[in-house]
Amino acid sequence: MSNASVRVSGCVLLALLVSGAITFRLLNAQDQERPQDRPKPNDGLPEEVDADQSYLPVVVPDFDTVFEKESAGKDDVVAQQKKLLEERYDLGDNPSDVWMSAERKQVQRGVRVKLPEGVTWQKLASMSPADVKEQDAWPMGFRPLPHARHKAGGMVFNPKQIEAIKKAEQRDLERFDVAFDLPDHLLPEFPPPIFLTNRPDLGDVSQGQVLSIRNFHELLEGKLTPVQLEGMRLLLTPFPQQQFNATEDRKSKEPSTGVTCLDCHVNGNTNASFHLNPDTRPQALRFRIDTPSLRGMFNQQIHGSKRALRSVEDFTEFEQRTAYFDGDQVTAAKKGINALDRGTEVAPMAQMQIMFDFPPAPKLDEFGRLNAQASELEKRGEELFFGKARCAECHPAPFFLDQLMHNLNVQRFYEAKMVNNHFDHAAGPMKTMTLRGIKDTPPYLHDGRLLTLDDTVEFFNLVLQLKLADEEKAALVAYLLCL
Repeated sequence: MSNASVRVSGCVLLALLVSGAITFRLLNAQDQERPQDRPKPNDGLPEEVDADQSYLPVVVPDFDTVFEKESAGKDDVVAQQKKLLEERYDLGDNPSDVWMSAERKQVQRGVRVKLPEGVTWQKLASMSPADVKEQDAWPMGFRPLPHARHKAGGMVFNPKQIEAIKKAEQRDLERFDVAFDLPDHLLPEFPPPIFLTNRPDLGDVSQGQVLSIRNFHELLEGKLTPVQLEGMRLLLTPFPQQQFNATEDRKSKEPSTGVTCLDCHVNGNTNASFHLNPDTRPQALRFRIDTPSLRGMFNQQIHGSKRALRSVEDFTEFEQRTAYFDGDQVTAAKKGINALDRGTEVAPMAQMQIMFDFPPAPKLDEFGRLNAQASELEKRGEELFFGKARCAECHPAPFFLDQLMHNLNVQRFYEAKMVNNHFDHAAGPMKTMTLRGIKDTPPYLHDGRLLTLDDTVEFFNLVLQLKLADEEKAALVAYLLCL
């Protein structure tokens, strides 16, 4: 080796040593700084929020221990949620003269959210968000609604759905630790009608029955294609789920084959069963999700209230693989994940979902505008909807959604706090839901905090600072009932 080569090699070696020393010092400095400089996972959260949790517990106490403790505490859990609801809302039965689509239930009317003492709707509408927040004047019923047992979360089914499936299939959807919380008169009609996009001439094809694995073929034979019937079979087939499965880590008294898609989306609509969104952590920050309708899926481009999934197929697969298990694939592996085949299972399920049509709207024309059958009050509501009230900016006709996600920034009006084990923080952007058939799908907003359409109009009047008069609010409600 020449002297020049030795000198070059020596320089390279020296450079590597210096570089290594600098890198070591930098890494060592970072290691020394990390404990005090790294943001804590619970920075800005109450002390009672356990922020060090992304995964759900895998090892749990034996079933008998859990069952004995949680079933004994169920009455207290139910009583606590009932107290919260009664403090927030007028839960009385006050039906209007408008019927839902199958004429099995009348639409409830009136603002149900209770105001803080000394506050009126007019006064609240005149205040700035900062003043509302400073004076703690934001109604509790307009804050996020916690799950009936927020620490555990999971699917909680409508009592009528529990009864119908138990009768049809001897499958039990009742939990031993918690019960459904809203009174029946504030929920969608049961069972809801079924309208098919390919056979509008048939009207409601449900014959007043809840679709199940026992009767779907009899009700739908000759109305659907073989692929659609296969999709319906799969939508009605129970698969393991976080709270309903065959392991000891469950919330049903007996081991379970699981739940079906249409246990929540009954007859392709909704029965207002609820759970927690799978996307947020820690547990206290997850928010309640009210079951949306599947009607009109044929014309929607994003799916999932928070996830903005880009196809019905993606939505179906995500629900089965992840959302069924509270967003945790680790427990899914333990309890029996349903790894659907994209071609032979996901595709038929998606094809069936896009067959669920909206209910008839006889006062709307082909472009989603009111026709000659509408009253003057309804026409005034339409004018407000597309004008002063700004509803159409997110809900344009004819399908009354914009295929986007929006952030209402409701946290401008209140300080987040712990309520029944839920930290009611800002939810962030949420998908715009269609307003077609809205009278059939109470309660409203993603978590069901708005019990009536009157509540919904009052909520958006405040959030969007619209300054609507009482008669304008009434006109908007009348219009919404036409959609």
